[in-house]
Amino acid sequence: MRDEERASVTDGTVIIIGGAEDKIRDRVILNRFVALAGGRDATIAVISTASSLGTEAGERYRQVFTDLGVATVRPLHATTRPQANDETVALTLRDATGVFLTGGNQLKLASTIGGTRLADAMLERFGHGAVMAGTSAGASAMSSHMIAFGASGATPKHRMAQISAGLGMLPGVIVDQHFQQRNRLGRLLSLIAQNPSLLGLGVDEDTAGVVGPDHIMEVIGRGSITVVDGSASETDAWEIRGHKPLMISGVVLHALPAGYRFDLRRRHRLATPTLHAIQGGIEDVASS
Repeated sequence: MRDEERASVTDGTVIIIGGAEDKIRDRVILNRFVALAGGRDATIAVISTASSLGTEAGERYRQVFTDLGVATVRPLHATTRPQANDETVALTLRDATGVFLTGGNQLKLASTIGGTRLADAMLERFGHGAVMAGTSAGASAMSSHMIAFGASGATPKHRMAQISAGLGMLPGVIVDQHFQQRNRLGRLLSLIAQNPSLLGLGVDEDTAGVVGPDHIMEVIGRGSITVVDGSASETDAWEIRGHKPLMISGVVLHALPAGYRFDLRRRHRLATPTLHAIQGGIEDVASS
């Protein structure tokens, strides 16, 4: 798929999950994914390339989605670029209404499948309205610019994290996960200081952002999403050497719990919480 084609693929829904999502009790996030993918009639592909657990990760999610009533779940564990370029592997996604990327190592995921037939098949399904969900590393890989690796800490520092190319379903943002639990505000601030055109999204565990084709993000789950907008910020990042602290000023920060919505293009919060937050409960999610 050519670059100009990739840039136009925005017809589906993206769900970025901060990791450690509930798989046993209410399963609000996974229920929403299943509902958006077609409910019982969904065809879900689970890509576990990022995981160090091998096929076990895919099988675990296969069981979860089967328990939620999905009849067709296809685990897929491509571990090499030749595998990801195999046409028969890409055909696994041919009629998928939902694709789920497990956690693990996002650099492993992006460097294994980025630019392959498998990645093209994902973008093709996304362009036809399929739902793309990723948890932890899978969430980070959704964006065009991805955090490859980095350090934790509250203080933003030079060279605190490294950016590489993601899979391209969510342009204009950079996603971090396990955000509050692993103290990652500093590295997201440092990246936004150096890349103010990007919007930072720090997603807590058992929390997700549901982004539709209109680029409106709704927060669901137990925690919050921290939005870091550096479009009007100032920094001394270019003057800093080594791993020393850097200055960033004028950042706009939003902490958004479940039900709040944010326009990723216009960079502003929408005023009214959604009924999912006001009413709660899995019945409201399933009927949306």
